[in-house]
Amino acid sequence: MPTYGTLFPTPVGDCGIAWYGDKVIATCLPEVASAATAARLTARTGSKWGEPPARIRRAIRSITGLLEGKRTDLSFIVCDFSGVGPFPKKVYAATRTIPAGETLTYGDIASRLGDKLLARKVGQVLGRNPFPIIVPCHRVIGANGRLTGFSAHGGTETKLKLLTIEGASIGEQQGLFGHLPMAAKPRR
Repeated sequence: MPTYGTLFPTPVGDCGIAWYGDKVIATCLPEVASAATAARLTARTGSKWGEPPARIRRAIRSITGLLEGKRTDLSFIVCDFSGVGPFPKKVYAATRTIPAGETLTYGDIASRLGDKLLARKVGQVLGRNPFPIIVPCHRVIGANGRLTGFSAHGGTETKLKLLTIEGASIGEQQGLFGHLPMAAKPRR
């Protein structure tokens, strides 16, 4: 079955989505420019550009709504996890249960999977997430509310932007330095 892709405008820039039939095979957050987002999506999926069917258009509207700050549930979106191993499937499934505006730590996800010591492995899996936003890896943070690595363009700044759009509370961001990302540490 042929695969198709398209870009769509959102408040954070042009995102990408690729599909076959009614299943999503990949999503991309915005790169520096739309052409770079398109190139990344095409390189990852080999998709041709096409007009999305109704179910994919609904997914696009819902993703866009979420990025506009609406509390949108994306659980209806069917993703193709066929190329993903058993442990990553469990990580992605657990991550999809985190509601908009809320966060869990990598350790929380690992605990839900039965072993808190797998937190680093959870982080590695989420760093290769083929479905950003649908699998909301931006809602998974480090211990004590720290924003840690984020593989999308812009890194932790993008992660913080997405969490801010969703209205998430991140750690104790109060006082003089409350406007700084939690990963930032003062120099000594």
